[in-house]
Amino acid sequence: MAGENDNPLQDWCPDCSPWLIAAAVMLPTFMEVLDTSIASVALPHIAGSLSATTDEATWVLTSYLVANAVILPTSSWFSLRFGRRNFLLVCILIFTAASFACGAATSLGMILLARAIQGAGGGALQPLSQAILLESFPPAKRGSAMAVFALGVVVAPVLGPTLGGWLTDSYSWRWAFYINIPIGAAAVWMILQFVKDPPYIKDAKPGKIDRIGLGLLAIWLGALQIVLDKGQEEDWFGSLWIRWACVILVTAFAAFLVVEIRKEKPLVDLRVFRDRNFALGCVLIGLFGGAIYGIVTLLPLFYQTLMGYTAQAAGLAVSPRGIGALVAMPFIGLLTGRIDSRWMIGAGFLGFGLTSLWMSGLTLQIGPWSLLIPIVLSGMATGLVFVPLSTTAMGTLPNEQIGNASGLYNLLRNVGGSIGISLVNTLVARHQQVHQAEMVQHLTQGRLIFENRLMALQQMFGQTVGPVAGQTQAYGVIQRTLSTQAAVWSYVDDFRYLALVCLGCIPIVFLLKKVKAKGGAPMAH
Repeated sequence: MAGENDNPLQDWCPDCSPWLIAAAVMLPTFMEVLDTSIASVALPHIAGSLSATTDEATWVLTSYLVANAVILPTSSWFSLRFGRRNFLLVCILIFTAASFACGAATSLGMILLARAIQGAGGGALQPLSQAILLESFPPAKRGSAMAVFALGVVVAPVLGPTLGGWLTDSYSWRWAFYINIPIGAAAVWMILQFVKDPPYIKDAKPGKIDRIGLGLLAIWLGALQIVLDKGQEEDWFGSLWIRWACVILVTAFAAFLVVEIRKEKPLVDLRVFRDRNFALGCVLIGLFGGAIYGIVTLLPLFYQTLMGYTAQAAGLAVSPRGIGALVAMPFIGLLTGRIDSRWMIGAGFLGFGLTSLWMSGLTLQIGPWSLLIPIVLSGMATGLVFVPLSTTAMGTLPNEQIGNASGLYNLLRNVGGSIGISLVNTLVARHQQVHQAEMVQHLTQGRLIFENRLMALQQMFGQTVGPVAGQTQAYGVIQRTLSTQAAVWSYVDDFRYLALVCLGCIPIVFLLKKVKAKGGAPMAH
């Protein structure tokens, strides 16, 4: 591999301290990731305020995610065309202005349009920030830098439901969007002060935009997100329009691959997947995205639907995951570059899998802090995966490819997260029916426990409403108990499946090449 002096781009370094740059780019990342989860808590309030149904309000999330996903992989082309710093500033301004429009919305159509614009502005914030961060630090210190960056990506989804629930309950759902305005203003000021483009960005000639590639990208990502968002509601392939959406998804995706591979200057350079570390890193981050977003979705849902918690209380119950990540990040930053990162990634997947198994022991008797230890440990495991996996996946790439690679890497994490959320919700609904069918076989005449319980309930209710109505109410109580227990078992199944996914990722981790920084450039072994 070439030495560090063979490539002048490796010698470029920013004018100011790279830690100031890290703080500057962490702000927009934190703001964007926070917004993906903060609005979900406020959905019922948004629906009521704008005279919409809950199903219609879910498009507030979908419109954002579709626009966000389309921009993610295209961020590299726009960076080369307009300059990375300029494009980042424009994206922050669009995101902040759209946040204000979301908060001021007076109709469902207005907030959907504002959320789509917000998603387009926010789509590039993560890959741009990550690329700037990685290029601003020498490879030997990229692990520490990614630990700082990870605070925005790992902690924000945990804080989102808690902060969103508190703002919605204490003030209004509109403040879940207005909170972005001061953060956006601070991010713009810091980026103007500290961030500058490297030489290859200034000299780049990306060519004309690939309109066909962009159109196909928007079609297949939009179709994918709609299928994932509405599939369970519409009984998946039992619905004709879901089947047609899948046909459009597969056709547009295949055409996109053909166009981008054959084009000399594509919108998204897929040739970066020839790098083994990057290809395997994308597989792992997609699977891990599904696991972490699955758990982030499952626990609050369990607390709210089965335990009767408010949105704010459910958010507080899962918030210790952020504490675990905060505690782990400084140690992870120190260890990255000093030990083989594959062992850290493997330990992270193992820890996340074991904590998922731990959480699968939940019952209706748990309190708000019964799962405190596994939740904290899962936050620490998240940091162990996220930080070293990012540096390892892109550690064998030249600087010129990091911008394009970062967009694809973040896209696959988000797509994995969307698939994970859809799958866990589907499994909860489907497995509840399966377990209910299994358990109802034990509630038959002739079984002593069932008959004793039914008789006790009939006598209790019969004293106040009479024997006939008492029998009806008794059967109703047993039915509700049966449904609740079946639902608990469906959550147990989900946590066990997530554990299997994480444990299954461990062998893939050791197919990665070892990446170790020597001098200036990352060296692959």
